[in-house]
Amino acid sequence: MSTATHKLRRVFVWELPVRIYHWLNVLAILALCVTGYLIGNPPGIMSSAEASDQYLFGWIRFIHFASAYLFFFNFIFRIYWGFAGNKYANWKNFIPTNRNFWQELWQVVKVDIFLQKEKEHMSVGHNPLAGFMYFFVFLAFLLQCVTGFGLYASMSDWWFADLFVWAGSIFGGDFGLRNWHHATMWFFIVFAMIHVYLVFYHDYVEGRGEISSMGGGWKFIEEETFEKAEAREKEHS
Repeated sequence: MSTATHKLRRVFVWELPVRIYHWLNVLAILALCVTGYLIGNPPGIMSSAEASDQYLFGWIRFIHFASAYLFFFNFIFRIYWGFAGNKYANWKNFIPTNRNFWQELWQVVKVDIFLQKEKEHMSVGHNPLAGFMYFFVFLAFLLQCVTGFGLYASMSDWWFADLFVWAGSIFGGDFGLRNWHHATMWFFIVFAMIHVYLVFYHDYVEGRGEISSMGGGWKFIEEETFEKAEAREKEHS
């Protein structure tokens, strides 16, 4: 019984700013989801101490607001890095710009969703399906920022929060803002579960170091696959 061997190339894919953005985003979203859920569904805590002495919900709100600012400015930085970063971080990875993008996207769907044994889709950075999904995730980021700061505008004295005071008139006042904000939180939770599953799945199936790449930036790509991906980029550039 023979086993196929592949010559691998060590490729630097994720630059340090992308990796920092990713893990800051993980921490911010985790803090926002936990504190946001507690704000929307406050638990009944029995205690003989004065609420002002405990300041429990004061800390919950502070963590939520601080994480919101981190999330927002981290998101703005990622938009900037979509133009300033390397080709794997470029905005073209998230928005279909040619017919080849759609063909590869369908190839990934057949492998990831229908579990068909298809040929390699030759992605070094984000595969087309992941990139396209991240485009909608970025729109959800924007929606969450607008609705969140729209809610915060009525209780903040800072001019920055006042920039979003218009959001209430579009989303139906505070009630509508809260509903959209809460629904988007659950979108992030569901997306995170699917994202983690697919990362482990691709790391297991492809063996390219998908998980460790977001720590060190490097992936291990088959030499033939890398050369085909490079040739394809030159053809469509």
